[in-house]
This record gives sequence, structure tokens and C-alpha cells, in this order.
Amino acid sequence: MTQASLIRLSDLSSDAQYNLNDIYNPVGATAYGSGGEKVGTVRDALVEPETGRIRYFLVDVGGWFSSKEVLVPVGYGRVDDSGVYFDSLTKDQVRDMSEYSAGQAYTADMMDTDERVLRGVQGVDTSTYRERVATGADTEVADYRRRAYQTPDRLQLLEERLVVNKDRFKAGSVQIGKRVETHQETVSVPLQREEVVIERHAVDGSRPVEGAVLGAESQTMTVDLEAERASVSKQAYVTEEVSVGKRAVTETQQVTETVGREVLEVNQTGEVRTTQGGTMQGTMDVNNRDGLRDGTLVDDAKQMGRDAKNAVQNVADDIDRKI
Repeated sequence: MTQASLIRLSDLSSDAQYNLNDIYNPVGATAYGSGGEKVGTVRDALVEPETGRIRYFLVDVGGWFSSKEVLVPVGYGRVDDSGVYFDSLTKDQVRDMSEYSAGQAYTADMMDTDERVLRGVQGVDTSTYRERVATGADTEVADYRRRAYQTPDRLQLLEERLVVNKDRFKAGSVQIGKRVETHQETVSVPLQREEVVIERHAVDGSRPVEGAVLGAESQTMTVDLEAERASVSKQAYVTEEVSVGKRAVTETQQVTETVGREVLEVNQTGEVRTTQGGTMQGTMDVNNRDGLRDGTLVDDAKQMGRDAKNAVQNVADDIDRKI
């Protein structure tokens, strides 16, 4: 597939008819060279429009105040969650590549120049390099091109994790009011009243009353008596104040849900060496993440090492006997 038939991944992403959920998008990822040295940033990628398969990374290798974008074949990249790694390329190699601009044709001369730089071919110019390739003098170019444009594959093991979100809802309401409650109350009140006091005194030495006829007049005296009586009234007093507010209380609840995860499954047919030293026919499944480190493959490697050591010792013993 020629460069002219490739399109930018960003253009493919903007097309609504394409579903890119299964296509790795490296745009914005940091690009690292040999030794983990940062060489730039992946600005875009050239992909096959039919499959979305990446063929070139478009890497900006300029500095703070400059920009230079180059095309690096996808086979040089090692994709990681932290970025794209070009483990076999130095920073100088990447910066010596031909500059690529948006909409520009990636000519054969630019491609051969970049190929010469990436392969580290020294002492020849681009025209000489192209001639060596055309005449078949360069016998390794076919294998290089196969590896350079081979898209790296990754097998990702996924697992589900609980993601708990919170939303607010009306849990209830409280109404606060007041009502009148009555009860009987008895109060002792001291009341005064007037009483008539009649005092009689004997007269010493009787004396006559001139002109008085006994029984001729009837005299009476009126004395008004006063008394206090209880007058009851009621007065309201403030005995308590109530203030109403809200406060947040945190409590812990246990949320239980079933989650799944993908496990690595290795299917191998044929005779497989086991840890017991026997053989097993059929299929071997490794259903744990550490199976490749802690399972039979490690034990097989140890056993092979022991067999090789014994074989060397046997050869040495034969030579000693012949001498």
C-alpha cells in the first residue's frame, strides 16, 4: 500500500461512519527513543482507511520554539500505556529524518532517505542506497521492510472494577409547628376583707341627758365593709426558643456486586513436559496471571538447563575415558 492511499487517523476519527472503539489511538502520546529518552510527541498517524491499521506514526521532534514532524514506521514502535517507545532509535536518528507536512506526498526519495537513516546505513547517499536496493546488493532490505511495517500486537487482559457514584435524593421531610396544650393550675392568693368590730364601754359616773326622751328617736349606723376578691387573667411568656437547621451525617454502606476479569489462557497441543517429569497429551490451560512465571514453563526451562548440564558432563566423561 502506497503512502498516497493512507489517511490520517484524525480524519478517520472525524468520519461518523467509522467505529474506532477497537483501534488504538496514539495521538498525544509521548514518544521515547533508545534508553527511554524523550524524542517528541505523537501528533497523528497514517492508517489504512479500510481497516484502521496504523502504518506510520507522525512524531513531532521539534523543540520548544520549533516544530518538525517526521514519519516513523509502525514496526519501530512499542505501544505502552505511558507512551510509544522506539527502543532501537536514537534521538539523533529521528531528528535526521525527512520533515513531513500535512497534505504533503511522502515521496520515494523521502522514504529511501528515512529508511537509510533508520537502518543506520553509513557512507552512502540516498541515490547510492536506492541503487543497491534495486540491484539486489542489499539482501536485508526485504526483511527490514517486513518488520518495519508490521503493526505491533498487544493482548490486554481486562477486569471489571466497581465504580460507585453518589446522587442526592429526597429521603424525607420534617414539619415543625406548635399547638396549645392546657392543664389545671392552682395558685394561692391572699385576700383581705373588712369586718365590723363593735366595742362597748361602760361609762363611769352617770350623767343626765337634757331633753332626751327615752325611745323617742330611733338611730341607726351604717358601716360599709370592703373586701378583696381574686381577678384572674392570663399573660403569655417566652419559655423556650427553637431553631431549625440541617447537618450532614456520613455513614458507611456495603455495596456488593459481581465483577469479572479476563484471565490468560494458553492452549498448547502435543507433548508438554510437566513438573513431575512426565508428559501430557492434549491441551494445557493456564488460568492465572502468574502462570507464565510460576507454572510449568519455568519448571520446563529449569529442567532443560539440567539436561543440558548433564549432556555436557557426559561428553566430558567420554573424552576423559578416550584419553
